Amino acid sequence: MNIQAITKILTDAGIEETEAKREVSMLLEHFCGYTEIDKIRGKELSSEQISLIAEKAELRASDRIPIQYIIGEAWFMGEYFKVTPDVLIPRDETEILVREATRVIKENNFKEVLDIGTGSGCIACTVAKQTNAVALGVDISSDALRVALDNVTKLGINNRAVFRKSDLYDKVREDEKFDLIISNPPYIPIGTELDAEVRHEPEIALFAEDNGLSVYKRIIEKAPKYLKKGGYVMLELGINEAQSVKEFMEKDFTDIYIIRDLSDIERVIAGRLR
Repeated sequence: MNIQAITKILTDAGIEETEAKREVSMLLEHFCGYTEIDKIRGKELSSEQISLIAEKAELRASDRIPIQYIIGEAWFMGEYFKVTPDVLIPRDETEILVREATRVIKENNFKEVLDIGTGSGCIACTVAKQTNAVALGVDISSDALRVALDNVTKLGINNRAVFRKSDLYDKVREDEKFDLIISNPPYIPIGTELDAEVRHEPEIALFAEDNGLSVYKRIIEKAPKYLKKGGYVMLELGINEAQSVKEFMEKDFTDIYIIRDLSDIERVIAGRLR
């Protein structure tokens, strides 16, 4: 067996060829330290290495486990973050949210950020690493928080991003006030049929009641209690949810704006406390 045959394992399972080649390269680099430069130079893999990568490719093909879970990490905002099936895999859409958050934080010299539903900690860690703000990440899942703690240690920002077990604001003290509340909340309507890969991700981080809107409501309703004067709320949006979320925000927030992604989907909403 060779690399081409391993790639065919993935394409035969319905994975597009370009993506299959990329995933095989990821497996080779992670498990064998074998890079594209090695390939160009004609460096040969041992039979043991080939067998190992074939085994991982078979796992990917048969169970459609996301490649990020197989290698245990995902690329986000210029860093590799540890991921396990206890946390969502960071996505490009969330990079839009974080880029906007870092812009607003720097522009306003914000110092305290609350990341609700932190999961892997990728939002809190990136905000802390790229700005002068300190981020508190909260999550209801102890397993997710263990992953977040590993990531903050890996990035060497333990004193800049901290984590706490909490169901939204439940364990956030009333005297704790933030310049920005940010979240990529569960927003998929219950009963939605998911792609095979997404079904491996934690349901608690994916699905929300009230046609996907329930967590937005909870975050927005209590946000004024935990925001400083002029503080912001910034949220990732599910498809066709922007106008409903905007209506929730209009009671207490002003200067509300929406950012679209490259597919012209309304993907991020932000507003400032009145």
